[in-house]
Amino acid sequence: MIEFVDVNSDADEKIEGADLNLINRFIAYEKSRNSSSSGSAAANNYKITGVLADGRCLFRAIAHGACLKSGEEAPDENRQRELADELRVQVVNELSKRREETEWFIEGDFDAYIKEIQHPYVWGGEPELLMASHVLKTRISVYMSHRTSGNLINIANYGEEYQKDKENPINVLFHGYGHYDILESIPEQNCHQVNA
Repeated sequence: MIEFVDVNSDADEKIEGADLNLINRFIAYEKSRNSSSSGSAAANNYKITGVLADGRCLFRAIAHGACLKSGEEAPDENRQRELADELRVQVVNELSKRREETEWFIEGDFDAYIKEIQHPYVWGGEPELLMASHVLKTRISVYMSHRTSGNLINIANYGEEYQKDKENPINVLFHGYGHYDILESIPEQNCHQVNA
């Protein structure tokens, strides 16, 4: 069962280059699924919590997930913004530190990209997901909703080298138009209560 909590009445329609890569992965998945019976749709025992579409949505979703993963309470909107901005700074620093290994997948001039991504209203994408996994030393999984079935499909994983046995990753939901929301696993015992 998927439970959805939305905080945005409208969403931005801008698509960033890195986000297009995620969209292309999803399209490739759908094509491969249509041509074969195999595929790895995720279980749908998740709660989707919307985050503000303020340019920080990716960072908000990851910071929120990191709080829950560490056993902390879910941050309120103000704390979520603070954590998102702190994470962005760490991600930019990590990207700069790893310039030699990352410069090739940044579209355009690396220095200009670094300068731009520092602004809180600039959207994050694949480079920031990868660097956030290094900063937090945890796996981050990205999902999309299948357009016909509504099932969640895992389209990308970052930081797999940090995966520990039976440890859940931080999950985010990518909507395909540059927006990310929080995707929380609902424990099995709670699924029966939610479905009842």
